Parts: sequence; C-alpha cells; structure tokens
Amino acid sequence: MLFRYRMNKLEIFLAHPGGPFWVNRNVGAWTIPKGTVNAGEDFLAAACREFEEETGIRPAGPYLPLGSIRQKAGKTVHAWAWEGNADPRLAKSNYMKLEWPRRSGRWLTFPEVDRCDWFAAESAKAYILSSQSELIDRLEALLQRSKAV
Repeated sequence: MLFRYRMNKLEIFLAHPGGPFWVNRNVGAWTIPKGTVNAGEDFLAAACREFEEETGIRPAGPYLPLGSIRQKAGKTVHAWAWEGNADPRLAKSNYMKLEWPRRSGRWLTFPEVDRCDWFAAESAKAYILSSQSELIDRLEALLQRSKAV
C-alpha cells in the first residue's frame, strides 16, 4: 500500500479493477494493488511484484507490515505499506484474459487495473473494498505510534 502525506494529511494510493464487472462500480470497488503469490515466493516479494505489475510503479522500502486480512470471497491478502509518491495518470497495468459474458466462450483482454488515484485516508476507507479498509486503520495506527515515539 503506497501512502504519502499531502498538506500534513495521509493519502492512500488505490487502484480500480479493470474489466466489465467493475466498469460502473466506484464506491467500495477500489483496492490496493495485489495479486497471487507464486509457489515458493516470499509474501513481501510477491506484494512488490504484483504492485509493479498492476501499476508500473516499483515499490521501495522501508516497508511497514500491515498483516493479513481475509476478503469476503475468501482470498487472504498479506499487505505492507511504503511511503512514496506517484502520478496516477502514469500508472500502467498488465493485462488479463476474461471470459465475458461468463460461460459465453468469448474471451476478451482487459487491464487488471483501469485507473489509479490518491484518496485522503477517510475517503479511501469508503472507496476501498470493505474487507481491505482495516489495512488503512492498521497503517494509521502504525503511523500514530511512530509519531509518539
């Protein structure tokens, strides 16, 4: 999860999923860039690889561990945060093949992420998938603790 401070306010970089299922969805549809862990791959290495594949942005530590969450569909997401900056207009995603409509036998190609943007932390909690909003809470708690030290 990429974050930055702008005018002393925490902002989170989120990705909007590509493909026809997500095209008209906005609130509650955005996500942190994430993906699948390959066999034998370290979770942090997978998170960095997936972030770069879905945004074209190479993550750079230090990384703050945010733990894992379980999404509604059952997928477990292991997450780390890192501070940096990026122009969302320059984000470039890899592509996926998808049968659309389902069971039609018609396979189409779509970007995994169709756009990215920065959100104030509170707004990000509304736009992100509900199961991932806890990751923003964890980041805020970590950052608060580091300020108190």
